[in-house]
Amino acid sequence: MFQLGKTLVSEEIIKNDFVCNLSACKGACCIDGEAGAPVEPEERAIMEEIYPKVKPYLRKEGIKAIEEQGVYITRENGEIETPLINGADCAYVTFDDRGTALCGIEEAYNQGDINWKKPVSCHLYPVRVDEYSAFSAVNYHRWEICDDACSLGAELQVPIYKFVKDALIRKFGEDWYQELEVIAETVQKKTKSTN
Repeated sequence: MFQLGKTLVSEEIIKNDFVCNLSACKGACCIDGEAGAPVEPEERAIMEEIYPKVKPYLRKEGIKAIEEQGVYITRENGEIETPLINGADCAYVTFDDRGTALCGIEEAYNQGDINWKKPVSCHLYPVRVDEYSAFSAVNYHRWEICDDACSLGAELQVPIYKFVKDALIRKFGEDWYQELEVIAETVQKKTKSTN
């Protein structure tokens, strides 16, 4: 771990490679697991505002889940996340003709109907950010469903922090990311010299 401003960053996001391989995983991160995608407090109003424009892109099961549970839910522990369909798929998931899970919010964004891509937690994945009172912890979340993404990242030699560059800038700003790049170069040089 190293400190960067008000963040503690795991070196794993520099030392590990990752490139989403949707043809292999079929977007499993949006349909597997026991919880929805984390939603930041300031994203709640955005999700409420954009829902009418996102709704046409969603499946009827997703619309039903959202209309029963809300555009986001708050768990007993206070965490905010996207609602699920029957405890499985994210309510915002759609599928293409090859059965690959896609995001209805991102589809509305891609079509120009909204100007917000999706919750930053989704955009950042496989990076997870845990907020504490004095700092944010920036970590790599390992999940076996992403093994193909790790293999593709290694083949293409794309470290995690480069794969999620736009999302990290969205979350922490351009200056933060530029500092991360300087640190990453130092870490990578040290790693090469010890191998």
